[in-house]
Amino acid sequence: MKKFLLILVFALGCLGAEAQETLTWHTDMNEAMKVADKTKKPLFLFFTGSDWCGWCKRLQKEVFVTPEFTEWAKKNVVLVELDFPRRVAQTPEVKQQNAQIGQAFSVRGYPTVWITKAAKGKDGKVNFTPLGNTGYVAGGPTAWLDVANKILATTPPKK
Repeated sequence: MKKFLLILVFALGCLGAEAQETLTWHTDMNEAMKVADKTKKPLFLFFTGSDWCGWCKRLQKEVFVTPEFTEWAKKNVVLVELDFPRRVAQTPEVKQQNAQIGQAFSVRGYPTVWITKAAKGKDGKVNFTPLGNTGYVAGGPTAWLDVANKILATTPPKK
């Protein structure tokens, strides 16, 4: 009987894992920009301290792993994770990329989410057109997505 229960629990766990859709979180900005250009979606820049930031972990647990967020993200944005870990090794290229983008958006705290459009100029530099930003929002996926939808509804200023 114990063996049967163990097999049943394992099988149900496997089914649940398959049923949950996974999202693609880009860590290479150039690749993310190609996808955004192809799909005509803005970039969703998630600035995080994945191995030390409690609010970042909470945002991921309460919002980013939910079916509501998964459905919303697939329809609306290209996800980019810009991580600033303390104990996890990163390549020098990733560290430099994340630092430059963090500086461009004046990120001073974590978690920070910027929704932005981006394009490379003729000089090869990336030009961002920020739509808006947020961080942790209490109230789970519904409250957080309300804020994100308001950001998406904004029209970038004309130059």
